Amino acid sequence: MQRSFTLFPLLAMLALIVAYPASAEQAIPINSETCLQCHGEKINSATFASSVHGKNSCTSCHIAIVDVDKHSSGGIPPEKVQCVRCHKKEAGEHYASVHMLNSINCSDCHNAIHEMTSWKKDKRKVVETCQQCHDKEAAEFLQSSHGISLMAGNQDSPSCNDCHGLHEIKPRGDQKTAENTKFHSTACMKCHSDEKMMKRNGVFNLAVKTYEESYHGKNYRLGYPELVAGCADCHTAHLVLPPSDARSSISSTNLVKTCQECHANATPLFAKFLPHGDHTDRENYPILYWTFISMSALLAGTFAVFWVHTILWMFRGFVENRQKQAALEEGHIELMVTDGHKQYRRFSRLHIFLHLLVVTSFLGLALTGLPLKFSGQQWAITLMDMLGGTANAALIHRICAVITFVYFSIAIVMSLRFLFIRKDIPGNWLQRLFGPDSLFPNLRDVKDITAMVRWFLFKGPKPTFERWTYWEKFDFLAVFWGMFAIGGSGLMLWFPEFFSTFLPGWMFNVATIVHSDEALLATGFIFTVHFFNTHGRPEKFPMDFVIFNGQISKHELMEERRDQWQRYEEAGITEQFAAKKSSGILYDFLIKGFGFIALFIGIILLFLMIYAILTGGMG
Repeated sequence: MQRSFTLFPLLAMLALIVAYPASAEQAIPINSETCLQCHGEKINSATFASSVHGKNSCTSCHIAIVDVDKHSSGGIPPEKVQCVRCHKKEAGEHYASVHMLNSINCSDCHNAIHEMTSWKKDKRKVVETCQQCHDKEAAEFLQSSHGISLMAGNQDSPSCNDCHGLHEIKPRGDQKTAENTKFHSTACMKCHSDEKMMKRNGVFNLAVKTYEESYHGKNYRLGYPELVAGCADCHTAHLVLPPSDARSSISSTNLVKTCQECHANATPLFAKFLPHGDHTDRENYPILYWTFISMSALLAGTFAVFWVHTILWMFRGFVENRQKQAALEEGHIELMVTDGHKQYRRFSRLHIFLHLLVVTSFLGLALTGLPLKFSGQQWAITLMDMLGGTANAALIHRICAVITFVYFSIAIVMSLRFLFIRKDIPGNWLQRLFGPDSLFPNLRDVKDITAMVRWFLFKGPKPTFERWTYWEKFDFLAVFWGMFAIGGSGLMLWFPEFFSTFLPGWMFNVATIVHSDEALLATGFIFTVHFFNTHGRPEKFPMDFVIFNGQISKHELMEERRDQWQRYEEAGITEQFAAKKSSGILYDFLIKGFGFIALFIGIILLFLMIYAILTGGMG
């Protein structure tokens, strides 16, 4: 068997010689000097010898010419040279390029094939080649900052191939597709994300970072660049010039027009927006810096206070539950309440409806807003795709924002009615404002906070509360602050062209910081502090259902809000709040399902936020 394999190539060669007796002799390469005897007028032997192909013989490319006499007499005409025989990688790239689709072949660019020398990575030669066809684009490029620097010999400056590639030049097609609009930024980011290159050329090295932190950049990172502006949309593709140059698209004379390409009603004030404003740069952007510092301090301060409060309550509540369990085992009941099972009305149907609006709108805002905040995370990209893209997410976000304004407006009307119209609340408006039925803070809250801290530290009994606890008042008033911070900044970002008629564009930079950080504060607070205060504390876990059916037992009232019950009892009005009937089974099933789904979504979002922060994925 081994002998048959060894003999097979020899037998095959003998068969070819017998079949084609002339081929064996003429397979010997023809000397290039022989070819130059006829083609010497067109091809200079010295020039060809010094070219990149000079070490090859003529028949290395013109492989069909195996007989000089037949070729000379016209029997073997010159065939089309197949560059792919040697340049497989380049030919493969070219095959999928826009040049191939337009019948532009190797020799159209590499036309001096017998004189061609190595480009030695000198990108200026690329411009010279592309300029043969793309004269308009090349003319603009050569006038740009990139072109001037390149032609001066700076090889850091981009050439045509840095953006478009050498051989695999993809067709642009529909300019509004994601693939094409992504190219508007991707081509620029390759260089401008290289901090060392930018530093040694004295170029602003935070362009990519600040772009990615903007709304435009977040859409780009999430995979929807066709909805926003990319680098080339503002700076142009080829005539890239500094703002000091009057021809620049971002000069003071052209900037408004550039903005109007996307924002039709952009004003000169609108154009004062800082597209690359860096909130960490105190020297150049002091307003942005101090806004960011203030919001960061607000976040840190709020979370520090309430997370400590939550941890202390969690531990103290656990100990209290153990104590109650031990007392029951000994046959001792700390609080005996007659008819303790009887249900009383704590919230009206309007309160329940408003809370459902709050839950729905807040989760909608969180689900659509957090992927933007953490746009560099894979889970953010996945979630945005599940929502159908950033356009759908923006629509959902704005619908939820409208719902937020609706319930806030209803809350304002209810507050005014409480202060000035209702007849069942004693006192004038000032007495009502600071009275026990009001959600406005008063001196009682200071006492309750003090007593609660003492209970945390095992220094005193757990306080008994009135109708509203201090943490419930904080939640309510936080909505007012949030509406001005998140709502006001959100409206500015929603309608920038309108607000730019009287506000300078840098206010949108401020609004972006406030909206983003305040939203982070709101979601972080709701998903940690509020969830614990309402549902997670040991005496309520896993959920307090009162906000969904409006009912609370007498035992819970006596245990948690004894002062409210005693006040009602002294006024003889307890039975006015007695529930006429319990909520229905179907309602309870559906609304509890809604509540647990909302709680589950919130907890998942909380873990995703924590993961993003720990892995440095904040945007």
